[in-house]
Amino acid sequence: MEAARGEEPLSGEKAAATPRQARRIRIALASVMMGAMAVVLVVRLASRTSVLVVGVYGAALVLCGVVIELSRHGRTRLGSWLLGVGLAAALAADWLLLP
Repeated sequence: MEAARGEEPLSGEKAAATPRQARRIRIALASVMMGAMAVVLVVRLASRTSVLVVGVYGAALVLCGVVIELSRHGRTRLGSWLLGVGLAAALAADWLLLP
């Protein structure tokens, strides 16, 4: 049984996020990840200065910005995949490429 508009859903039903809420959640998540990547970039540059470090984490920062823009334009699923795969690739590149 579905809940009518303005009513609380029954205990067994899950309330799905509206598209506007999904966009705001994705923007907030991408902003937090952008801040985290900036902190990791500063920590990595303090320990070793390398153009490769700047490249990997700079690309991750740009990726977070792209995800924010995609979410603002309603492309939250694409942004979700891009954020997950892109940040995993950046961390894998850090682990594999950086000495």
